[in-house]
Amino acid sequence: METLLLVADLIGVFAFAVSGNLLAARKDIDILGSLVLGMAVGLGGGIMRDVILGRLPVSLEAPYYLIPPVLSTVLVYFVGRRVDVARGPIVAFDALGLGVFVTTGTTIGMAAGVPTASAILLGVLTGVGGGMIRDVLANEIPAVFNSSDLYILPGIAGAAITALVWHLGWYGPWWTVGIAVFVFVFRMLGWWFEWRVPHPMRGWSYSSVRELPVFRRPGEGRLRSGLRDRGVFAPRRRKRRDD
Repeated sequence: METLLLVADLIGVFAFAVSGNLLAARKDIDILGSLVLGMAVGLGGGIMRDVILGRLPVSLEAPYYLIPPVLSTVLVYFVGRRVDVARGPIVAFDALGLGVFVTTGTTIGMAAGVPTASAILLGVLTGVGGGMIRDVLANEIPAVFNSSDLYILPGIAGAAITALVWHLGWYGPWWTVGIAVFVFVFRMLGWWFEWRVPHPMRGWSYSSVRELPVFRRPGEGRLRSGLRDRGVFAPRRRKRRDD
């Protein structure tokens, strides 16, 4: 179990670090800034997890946790100069890191004996914490708070499945890979098809509330143009994915 979590953790660190390095290349940040951004996103979520559990962060105990960010920084530095860094690769590596860290974070929480709900929350925080730090440092709106990006929902789903599998006694390497892939695919599909979670309706008033579907009589027609259908997977206006 420890070996499995270690390998998965290092893969997650590398994937998240690459997303930070690619964002640094996109913003034309130098190699040292890219290294800082890669280390922040790669190690940030795990450090938050360990601090909450009241233990020394494993990335500070084991120096080999610094290898993935350094390696990814060097690779992106030489490769990134030859390619146009679009938004897609950043999202892909971020989704991979999210899937791995959500799984390992929840598992570590369950193994530490915390309640299931707390373990799920810990897994989600492990998955999104590093990305939040990366986006703040790069002067970006954190993906967690970006209404045009389905981000935290795949993490919650992956953490909940991990906790369920743990309780059923099925947890193992194949489940780790499967859940990480599920979160990755969920995240990428949400980005590609521009899914979103419901927004609050603006301009609340008595008349606007009366126009909600639940209060309308049959045959009264659709909502007024000023009120939009806020379904979870409702399509949005298409935009360039490299914005």
